[in-house]
Parts: sequence; structure tokens; C-alpha cells
Amino acid sequence: MKIKAFPEQREETRFEDIYLSYFSKMKYFAKEYVISEEDAENIVQDVFVELWENKKMLNMHMNLIAYLFTTIKNKCLNHLRHKLVVQETASKLQEEYTISLRMNLDSLEAFDNNLFSDQDIEKIISRALDTLSEKCRTIFIMSKIEGKKQKEIAQELNISINTIETQMGIAYKKLRIELKDYFPILLFILCL
Repeated sequence: MKIKAFPEQREETRFEDIYLSYFSKMKYFAKEYVISEEDAENIVQDVFVELWENKKMLNMHMNLIAYLFTTIKNKCLNHLRHKLVVQETASKLQEEYTISLRMNLDSLEAFDNNLFSDQDIEKIISRALDTLSEKCRTIFIMSKIEGKKQKEIAQELNISINTIETQMGIAYKKLRIELKDYFPILLFILCL
């Protein structure tokens, strides 16, 4: 179907005629591919917004059906590509989360705290803490074992909060390595 220029017809009227004639057909076409009725409607609305923004096209001799088909097809393709990327990303995140849960489950199942007495656990923690520098160990003990706030530690040791944060980061890294075989103990300490 070719649209002819009708000077007496206003752009709004021509646009309205095109909208009323093709909206439902275009929506049906889009829905066949994007499945969701809401997505299909949004895509078709976008096509008509673009057509309205380029009103001069309404006055041109062109194959309107070819234009609408090409535009709706391209918008559906873009929509499907985007959905696919989102879905693949969600799947990867879900897979990583599942792996993390499995590792946590395996770690807890494998850790038998009956194998360790309270003294054994204290020795393990003490050995791990001994790998830290004196400053780092002091800050870690004050924070995690004595339960002091960073501000209190900073005042008591006459150091900045930034130094405390840096030293705590170092402590976490080293303790993670030292207590890798005792992950539940490490996690418990870090949660204190």
C-alpha cells in the first residue's frame, strides 16, 4: 500500500488512520515473537512514536507496510537479543549462586566440630592470629574479640580509622588463607 500525499489531510489525521489500521496487526505480529503482550504493545508503541517523530515520512510516497514490517521486525530482534542477554546473565548468576551454596553445604558437612575440642579451636585461632603483624593482630582482636568500635580503637591506639580498615582487610585476607581448612571457624570469627 502506498501512502499518497494529501495536502488537505492533516498529519494528525493521517497518523491516526495509520495507527487505527495497523496497531492491532503489528501487535499480533510482535506478540508472536516476543510472547509477552505487554512487551509487544510497548514495541508497537515505540514504532508509532518513531513514525510520529518523523512525521515528514507521512507525506512521502513510500511502501508503508514494508516500512512498518521492517521497523517492527528490527525492534523485535533488538528486544529478543536484550532478553537473551538478560536471561543468560541471570542463568550465570544462578549457576554461581548454586555453586556457592553447594560449596557451603559441602564445607559444613565436611567440618566435624567433634574432631576439635575447645582447646584445639583456640590453638588453631591463636596460630592463625600469630601470622598477623603485631599491629594487625591487636586491631583485629580489639575489633572482633573485644567487640570495640573502630572509633574506640582509633582513639585508644592513636591511629586513623582508615588505618584500622586497611589492617582489618589484611587480617581477613591472611586469616582466610590460614584457616582455609577451617572455613566454618573463620566464618564464625568474622561474624562476631
